Amino acid sequence: MESIQELLAQKAALEKKIAEAQRNAKADAIAKVKSLMAEYGLTAADLAGKSPFAKSEPGKKVAAKYRDPASGQTWSGRGLKPKWLQAALASGKSLGDFAL
Repeated sequence: MESIQELLAQKAALEKKIAEAQRNAKADAIAKVKSLMAEYGLTAADLAGKSPFAKSEPGKKVAAKYRDPASGQTWSGRGLKPKWLQAALASGKSLGDFAL
């Protein structure tokens, strides 16, 4: 039967081999990724999902296109029409009456 000291030494040797294998695998993966990036002309921004063709970024505010003169509330023209605009349109006003 092996002593605790011998088992701990074996454990330390195995952990060292595992760490070395992980470093080697990571280095190989990085080399493959760099090779593919060079082959296809990709950048880090491409990998992050930031396309140069994107029209807008999520969470970015859009400028208002319409304003209610009575309350000062605005609407960008995107999404559902706000209630103040729906009520005004129902009363016969046009969308152009609220354009900025």
